[in-house]
Amino acid sequence: MNSSSIIIYRLFDIADEIDLDHVQALWAARNKIASRLRLERVSPKAIAFKDPPVSVELGSHEIMLGGRPHLAEIRARIYDIGVISIIVRIDLPEQATYDDFLDLAIASENIPEDKIHELVKSVADTIKQALIKPREPEFEEDLVVYYLYEWKKDWDIVQLLLKDRIPASKQTREETLANCLSYAEDVAYFTWDAALVYDPSGSMDIPDLLEFANAQFLELRYYDNLLEKEIGTMYTELEKITSISDRQRLRNYRRIRGQLMELVADVASLTDRINNSLRVTEDVFYARVYSLYIRLLRADSWRQSIDSNISVIQRTYNMLNEEVITRRSEFLDTAVVALLGLIALLNIYAIFLR
Repeated sequence: MNSSSIIIYRLFDIADEIDLDHVQALWAARNKIASRLRLERVSPKAIAFKDPPVSVELGSHEIMLGGRPHLAEIRARIYDIGVISIIVRIDLPEQATYDDFLDLAIASENIPEDKIHELVKSVADTIKQALIKPREPEFEEDLVVYYLYEWKKDWDIVQLLLKDRIPASKQTREETLANCLSYAEDVAYFTWDAALVYDPSGSMDIPDLLEFANAQFLELRYYDNLLEKEIGTMYTELEKITSISDRQRLRNYRRIRGQLMELVADVASLTDRINNSLRVTEDVFYARVYSLYIRLLRADSWRQSIDSNISVIQRTYNMLNEEVITRRSEFLDTAVVALLGLIALLNIYAIFLR
């Protein structure tokens, strides 16, 4: 990359997991290049991907933004945690003004949805054999990165980050500019859905890290929502079976108990995979970038919510388990009493026979 650009990311949750080796094989079978993500300017010892996502080129496309056509280079990035990211990069000519950049930044909020979904579907169809428990994409995240190859001192960073022509208040400006990190010549400003990156080397490391964090965040949102829905379904089922016979109720308790444990095991395994998909081991610049952005996304709040929902399910499981054990004990006690009664009757009958 050797020109200033606007890079638009749209991330979609499409499966529980994706076999990335299989993805590469499927793409190779079409004589297309699929490469693994690797940060250029940082040691793997500092930041390591457990299973680096696969990048594939989708070619040049004309995208309508702000009522004007723009030539965009588009690629997809596929994550093992079940995410497809569509990346739309629009390079600006050297003579582009601040107003041109701001116009495009504001217009990026209204990127044509039909085109993006068409691209997601095309990629998902191509790699469908590599999808584990595929699903229709209900959850998505977006991010826009303003990549400056040359620093523009007279540009209003705050208006770009907020995608708003209205001048920000002093407090808003201070809060927006507070999330900034720099290293040597590199400078990066962040909000939760936008970033401005100045890197004269042309490296895409920082945008790649931000995209990766968004993929993790998207999946945390999905599994938190899944657990909340399952808890609601669980309570509805428990209410329904209060009016049926004890024997049927016990059978349903066992069924629900089994479903709960299977759900907890699946979600715990998948969220553990999400949390461990990126390993930060040293306090280098990129590690600080990742940590700051994860904090802006409030990912920890979603992790805590998932843990809380799992705790609710586990408590419900314990309650059902105790109920099943109690009712089983009552059944055994009744059976023992009945058996003793039967033995007594048989003994009496034997006496009369004599």
